[in-house]
Amino acid sequence: MHAKTAEFDPELQELALFAKLLSHPARIAIIKLLAAQKTCISGDIANELPLSRATVCQHLQELKNAGLIKGEISGLNVNYCLNTEKWRAIKGQFEALFALTIHDFPCNC
Repeated sequence: MHAKTAEFDPELQELALFAKLLSHPARIAIIKLLAAQKTCISGDIANELPLSRATVCQHLQELKNAGLIKGEISGLNVNYCLNTEKWRAIKGQFEALFALTIHDFPCNC
């Protein structure tokens, strides 16, 4: 069965993509590290997680490709930081979704 995601609104597709990216604990851990440190070298991130450097690099690449983080080459290292502009946009999308779904009404099903 083929998913028909293209038939959905682009905003819904984007929100689903970010939800999928956030569904892995390693990526959430990377995001939390970057948020706490403001900037980080990729080797430092690998030292903080129970994963190989190669696996951490794959997660960093996925986050970077989605625009959630930025990476800049500095000598032999890549310095990563959160893309705060993108995070603000995503936060707004999730807040709008939660605002639609959180109501006090009886549910009998």
